[in-house]
Amino acid sequence: MTETRPDSPPAVDPPDRPSAWPWAVAATAFVTLLGASGFRSAPGVFIEPLHAEFGWSTATISSAVSLNLLLYGVMSPFAAALMERFGMRRVVSVALVLVAAGSGLTVFMSEVWQLVLLWGVLVGVGTGSMALAFVAVVTGRWFVRRRGLVSGVLTAAQAAGGLVFLPLMASLAGSVGWRGASLLIAAGALLVVPLVLLFLRNRPSDVGTLAYGAEPGDVQPEEVVVGGAVRRTLTVLRDASRTGTFWLLAGGFAICGATTVGLLNTHFVPAAHDHGMPATTAAGLLAVVGVFDVVGTIASGWFTDRIDPRKLLAVYYVLRGVSLAFLPFLLAPSAAPPLWAFIIFYGLDWVATVPPTVALCRERFGARAPIVFGWVFAAHQVGSAIAAVGAGLVRDLTGAYDGAWWGAGALCIVAAGLSLAVRRTGALASAR
Repeated sequence: MTETRPDSPPAVDPPDRPSAWPWAVAATAFVTLLGASGFRSAPGVFIEPLHAEFGWSTATISSAVSLNLLLYGVMSPFAAALMERFGMRRVVSVALVLVAAGSGLTVFMSEVWQLVLLWGVLVGVGTGSMALAFVAVVTGRWFVRRRGLVSGVLTAAQAAGGLVFLPLMASLAGSVGWRGASLLIAAGALLVVPLVLLFLRNRPSDVGTLAYGAEPGDVQPEEVVVGGAVRRTLTVLRDASRTGTFWLLAGGFAICGATTVGLLNTHFVPAAHDHGMPATTAAGLLAVVGVFDVVGTIASGWFTDRIDPRKLLAVYYVLRGVSLAFLPFLLAPSAAPPLWAFIIFYGLDWVATVPPTVALCRERFGARAPIVFGWVFAAHQVGSAIAAVGAGLVRDLTGAYDGAWWGAGALCIVAAGLSLAVRRTGALASAR
């Protein structure tokens, strides 16, 4: 049975100067999220080498990748509950070991079920335990001021991981083989473990300091969770699902996933190819989206500290919807300036929705916000999966992707309305 009880934290004397611990924890989380994103994305470059060596079909190999993506989303709320129960250091360290085992052991595999178990389950669970709910835990515990900015920076790390690792993985897979690339991922995951053990502390009170921007009188009693993490996760979902705020945020974030990862990330390259653009050119444009995504997400975090998060979300979704509605008219055999404008703008908007969504979860659900955001992020992944399939059906039935772009644009307007319908509560609402 899960039991929670208030527990007063150790008395903390006000420091003579600002502590470096919050920034050390944030830096460690940045490196961890960067690596986790790269590890999760890596299987994509192994599809062709595995097909060539084992003769497995693309669909068969993709099933392991799909399971990886599903667990990446579903594990997020459970990981947040495990961090409450056992602490961030233990959960993240175990997650890194799972990634190392899942990646490293693939060099010995010879059957499809082994691929599904290793890349699908172990790597999926490991990287899912270091997903965006981890951002909510770090910022909620270690920051009062600059919380939005730090959320933006950590989210940018999660988004940029593929950009950092995938080119290297692709190069290694082509030169020394996919086994060498897998072993590099395993080694990289293990190298992060000592960093986590040294610098990732669970709470400021563990090292006798305060969260960044907190005053001694602001320290609130901590909720100590005793019992099963699974029960805790499901209990939080039950309680959150009784509020309109949860469904508004989950609905908006499901549309966010549908109009980014599910639609553009999955179907932009084939859609551009339909218009005569080489696949390599289209893939390069997606890489540019990723570069500007880092800039946009950090900027969004800065804005979140200063502007009503609901209004930010509404603006992001409206602008995204308008840009998607124009995309069918911009696709051409070459990347003309109007298409470049779309790519840059869309990159700035890609995951800019994360910092304001985390802020609204924190404001409404308090200490339970990381778990609630984990469920909201799971809705994001569900939206991604539905859009990935739905856009493919539109293409098969109509011979073009135009309906998918226009439908996604309309959904973005719905997401803007859902965001504005969220009711503000608490001190954060009055502070803006």
